[in-house]
Amino acid sequence: MSQTLALTYAGLAALPVTMHLAIVAGAPLGRFTVGGRFPNRLPPRWRGLAAVQAALLVLMALAALSRAHVALDPLKILFWPAVAVTALSLLANAASPSRPERLLWTPVLALMVLAALGVGLL
Repeated sequence: MSQTLALTYAGLAALPVTMHLAIVAGAPLGRFTVGGRFPNRLPPRWRGLAAVQAALLVLMALAALSRAHVALDPLKILFWPAVAVTALSLLANAASPSRPERLLWTPVLALMVLAALGVGLL
Protein backbone atom coordinates (compact mmCIF):
# COMPACT_ATOMS: atom_id res chain seq x y z
CA MET A 1 0.00 0.00 0.00
CA SER A 2 2.77 2.48 0.87
CA GLN A 3 4.43 1.75 -2.46
CA THR A 4 1.23 2.63 -4.31
CA LEU A 5 0.91 5.85 -2.30
CA ALA A 6 4.56 6.73 -2.96
CA LEU A 7 4.03 6.18 -6.67
CA THR A 8 0.91 8.35 -6.46
CA TYR A 9 2.92 11.09 -4.74
CA ALA A 10 5.65 10.86 -7.39
CA GLY A 11 3.12 10.87 -10.23
CA LEU A 12 1.40 13.94 -8.83
CA ALA A 13 4.77 15.65 -8.30
CA ALA A 14 5.46 15.10 -12.00
CA LEU A 15 2.70 17.60 -12.80
CA PRO A 16 4.34 20.68 -11.23
CA VAL A 17 7.77 19.41 -12.36
CA THR A 18 6.50 19.43 -15.93
CA MET A 19 5.05 22.91 -15.52
CA HIS A 20 8.28 24.26 -14.02
CA LEU A 21 10.33 22.78 -16.84
CA ALA A 22 7.97 24.37 -19.35
CA ILE A 23 8.42 27.70 -17.55
CA VAL A 24 12.20 27.27 -17.74
CA ALA A 25 11.79 26.79 -21.49
CA GLY A 26 9.85 30.06 -21.68
CA ALA A 27 6.24 28.88 -21.69
CA PRO A 28 3.77 31.66 -20.76
CA LEU A 29 2.52 29.95 -17.59
CA GLY A 30 3.31 32.64 -15.04
CA ARG A 31 -0.29 32.90 -13.88
CA PHE A 32 0.08 29.37 -12.42
CA THR A 33 3.07 30.16 -10.19
CA VAL A 34 4.52 32.77 -7.80
CA GLY A 35 1.09 34.16 -7.07
CA GLY A 36 0.54 35.10 -10.70
CA ARG A 37 3.03 37.96 -10.36
CA PHE A 38 4.07 37.47 -13.98
CA PRO A 39 0.96 36.48 -15.99
CA ASN A 40 2.90 35.33 -19.05
CA ARG A 41 6.58 34.38 -19.32
CA LEU A 42 8.67 34.63 -16.19
CA PRO A 43 11.82 36.78 -16.30
CA PRO A 44 15.09 34.80 -16.67
CA ARG A 45 15.97 34.89 -12.95
CA TRP A 46 12.53 33.55 -12.03
CA ARG A 47 12.83 30.84 -14.68
CA GLY A 48 16.06 29.78 -12.95
CA LEU A 49 14.11 29.47 -9.71
CA ALA A 50 11.56 27.33 -11.56
CA ALA A 51 14.41 24.96 -12.44
CA VAL A 52 15.36 24.78 -8.75
CA GLN A 53 11.74 24.06 -7.84
CA ALA A 54 11.58 21.27 -10.41
CA ALA A 55 14.76 19.71 -9.00
CA LEU A 56 13.44 20.00 -5.45
CA LEU A 57 10.17 18.31 -6.42
CA VAL A 58 12.08 15.45 -8.05
CA LEU A 59 14.14 15.04 -4.87
CA MET A 60 10.97 15.07 -2.76
CA ALA A 61 9.38 12.41 -4.98
CA LEU A 62 12.52 10.28 -4.67
CA ALA A 63 12.38 10.67 -0.88
CA ALA A 64 8.79 9.37 -0.86
CA LEU A 65 9.74 6.47 -3.14
CA SER A 66 12.74 5.74 -0.92
CA ARG A 67 10.59 5.70 2.22
CA ALA A 68 8.37 3.08 0.53
CA HIS A 69 11.44 1.07 -0.58
CA VAL A 70 10.89 1.79 -4.27
CA ALA A 71 13.98 4.00 -4.79
CA LEU A 72 17.40 4.77 -3.31
CA ASP A 73 17.33 4.03 0.41
CA PRO A 74 19.64 6.87 1.58
CA LEU A 75 17.07 9.45 0.47
CA LYS A 76 14.48 8.28 3.00
CA ILE A 77 16.00 10.64 5.57
CA LEU A 78 14.55 13.47 3.47
CA PHE A 79 11.01 12.07 3.62
CA TRP A 80 9.55 14.06 6.53
CA PRO A 81 11.14 17.34 5.39
CA ALA A 82 9.58 16.63 1.98
CA VAL A 83 6.19 16.14 3.64
CA ALA A 84 6.63 19.45 5.49
CA VAL A 85 7.56 21.30 2.28
CA THR A 86 4.58 19.74 0.51
CA ALA A 87 2.23 20.85 3.30
CA LEU A 88 3.69 24.37 3.31
CA SER A 89 3.33 24.50 -0.47
CA LEU A 90 -0.30 23.48 -0.11
CA LEU A 91 -0.92 26.35 2.30
CA ALA A 92 0.92 28.83 0.06
CA ASN A 93 -0.98 27.77 -3.04
CA ALA A 94 -4.31 27.78 -1.24
CA ALA A 95 -3.62 31.39 -0.21
CA SER A 96 -2.27 32.50 -3.60
CA PRO A 97 -3.69 35.71 -5.03
CA SER A 98 -3.70 33.95 -8.41
CA ARG A 99 -7.02 32.18 -8.91
CA PRO A 100 -5.62 29.84 -11.64
CA GLU A 101 -2.75 28.86 -9.33
CA ARG A 102 -5.15 28.15 -6.45
CA LEU A 103 -7.56 26.15 -8.58
CA LEU A 104 -4.84 24.05 -10.21
CA TRP A 105 -2.31 23.36 -7.47
CA THR A 106 -4.37 23.27 -4.26
CA PRO A 107 -6.08 19.96 -5.13
CA VAL A 108 -2.85 18.45 -6.50
CA LEU A 109 -0.90 19.39 -3.38
CA ALA A 110 -3.71 18.23 -1.08
CA LEU A 111 -3.57 14.81 -2.74
CA MET A 112 0.22 14.83 -2.47
CA VAL A 113 0.02 15.57 1.28
CA LEU A 114 -2.50 12.76 1.78
CA ALA A 115 -0.38 10.32 -0.22
CA ALA A 116 2.77 11.34 1.69
CA LEU A 117 1.06 10.92 5.05
CA GLY A 118 -0.09 7.49 3.95
CA VAL A 119 3.48 6.58 3.03
CA GLY A 120 4.79 7.84 6.36
CA LEU A 121 2.13 6.35 8.60
CA LEU A 122 1.37 3.00 6.96
